[in-house]
Amino acid sequence: MGELLHSQEYQSFRSSVSQRKIVVDREGINTWTVYDAGPRTVRCPLICLPPASGKADVFFKQILSLASKGYRVISIDYPVMWTMKDWLEGFNKLLDQLQLDKIHIFGASLGGFLAQKFAEHTHKSPRVHSLVLCNTFVDSTVFDQTSSAPTFWMMPALFLKKMVMGNFDKGLMPGDIADSVDFMVDQLDSLSQQQLASRLTLNCMSCYVEPQKLQDILVTLMDVMDENALSDHVKDEMYKCYPDAKRATLKNGGNFPYLSRGDEVNLFLQVHLRQFNDTRYSAMEASKDNVAPKFDDDSES
Repeated sequence: MGELLHSQEYQSFRSSVSQRKIVVDREGINTWTVYDAGPRTVRCPLICLPPASGKADVFFKQILSLASKGYRVISIDYPVMWTMKDWLEGFNKLLDQLQLDKIHIFGASLGGFLAQKFAEHTHKSPRVHSLVLCNTFVDSTVFDQTSSAPTFWMMPALFLKKMVMGNFDKGLMPGDIADSVDFMVDQLDSLSQQQLASRLTLNCMSCYVEPQKLQDILVTLMDVMDENALSDHVKDEMYKCYPDAKRATLKNGGNFPYLSRGDEVNLFLQVHLRQFNDTRYSAMEASKDNVAPKFDDDSES
């Protein structure tokens, strides 16, 4: 139990990557937590957005691996925000604070949904150059919690945590997938009632993506073939919305492949980001001569 939490890799991340708190509003209410690794000269980094149950450090494997290869990777932890409008405007201000005009986003579950909504929100003055969407969705009504979402703010933390854990992998599973679930259970336990309730509100309120506004954005869809919280119908809807997207399919990995299959996810991210090398939208420091391995457009691992 807790293999990832007590691993040398995670301890190295906690000791080597500094955590920043950034306030973007005048009232000082909304504080974003940021892990920023890699060369600060890179102006179009990879931004990682976590699921509702996790914090910014769920991407520690991606941060350590990609930063060591010259990429700038920024992982974000959300403040308590109750409406999509507030989140989108807050995230826009955060990018201003970080002095970033354009970004690539790797979003998982809720993080992937927020990434799409932000790309849609800024489509007239684009700030998102590309997306990697992992185990995510385009319509929040798939969770059948639309009518309950407005009441999450007053529900006990224990009730909300049980609701989230109902979607976690169950039964016998490979050890590395079990370790990823244990790590996320610990992450879930560390969230306050307000943090979790606000994330679930964003996750379940009636809202959908308008993919026609994302047509000029390069997209990679990353998902797993084994059991996870999203149905085949939800995956099919993603494929329909992004017919030209590249596919990054893992044979297994559960709900949290960035933890359970970190090496494979990191390779797929490098493949996605490689196409921007030697351009103004490169997420890698220009002086680095690291070349990602070449995969076919429809890759499987």
